Amino acid sequence: MDAETFMFADYGNTSLNSSLPDGNRTSNDTGVYVQQPGINMLIPIVAYCIMFVVAAAGNVTVLVTLLRVQRKSRVNLLLLHLTIADLIVTFFMIPMEVMWRVTNQWRAGNVMCKLFMVIRAFGPYLSSNILVCITLDRYFVILYPLRISGAMRRGKMMLAFAWAYSFVCAFPQSIVFKVLQHPADPNFHQCVTFGAFFTETQEMLYNIFCLAVIYFIPLSIIIFSYSCILYEISNKSRENAEDYKGGKPVDADKGRIRLRKSDTSTIARAKSRTLKMTITIVVAFIWCWTPYVVMTLWYMLDRTSAQNVDKQLQEILFLMAVSNSCVNPLVYGSYALNLKTNCRRFGIPAFYGNHLRRRSTIEKMFLNPRGSRSM
Repeated sequence: MDAETFMFADYGNTSLNSSLPDGNRTSNDTGVYVQQPGINMLIPIVAYCIMFVVAAAGNVTVLVTLLRVQRKSRVNLLLLHLTIADLIVTFFMIPMEVMWRVTNQWRAGNVMCKLFMVIRAFGPYLSSNILVCITLDRYFVILYPLRISGAMRRGKMMLAFAWAYSFVCAFPQSIVFKVLQHPADPNFHQCVTFGAFFTETQEMLYNIFCLAVIYFIPLSIIIFSYSCILYEISNKSRENAEDYKGGKPVDADKGRIRLRKSDTSTIARAKSRTLKMTITIVVAFIWCWTPYVVMTLWYMLDRTSAQNVDKQLQEILFLMAVSNSCVNPLVYGSYALNLKTNCRRFGIPAFYGNHLRRRSTIEKMFLNPRGSRSM
């Protein structure tokens, strides 16, 4: 392998960008490319630092709010685990990314190389899969409201599966990555994947697996589940409107919810609010991850042309993917937690959720149901 390919790890390996920023490079007597401090290296470092501050502020605010809320609902438990997943990205992944770019090479040894790469994949995997848990929880609550008795147990089982599944999927990183010494400079080491795959097909299959875990499977479940949720809410709204006109009683056998006529407008607001939350969740996930996924797929299909893409653009795409940990507190904290009220109560700076309004009982039924203690 030549000096440059050793210095700048492949964009697509493990579907998590481990390339270093293409700073101002010079050649020494051994022919090894050495990065010199410059604007191209400084920009991503500053961006990571800003992202760290934003993600830390948002996630810590949500974490403290969740821990101080007296009523421990199932929804709050799910949000707590989502916040922990985002904090793993914030306090482990982002600082290591900054340190790696500052040093230009890997200086923490082979064990830390493998451990860091596992955490590097585990954090985003866990965050994506807990988003799926939250989605499935909403799915069961709204489509099967009479099965609420086992909701807490189901939620804990989904969370346990998400943690175990994410770790199992991230563990191969410890096998794929290792520290190698530069062939022309014994003092230069890098955490790379060279030699981990026997063929390009094996590498492509592994990358596709990683993309499926972090993007394609979660996105498919999220879109399907929220489509069913919106369809069900629409049906309930229409059925209740028809029953009010016909004076029909509650149909308990079918488990349908019949509400007072004064609540019809509230159901409409709940439907609108759920629609907004659905669009926000899906758009945020797609916005953060799709550009990076497209770039990775491009790299796998046509590596030669993909390598011509500006390194700074590659950094931006990876930053967008990592920024999902900044977006999650905004989305779920705004729609599922009354952060503004709780932050004022506990004396916490309200970094997010200043636009929240007080939700009615019916809106909470759709967005944050608390009809029983198991909730």
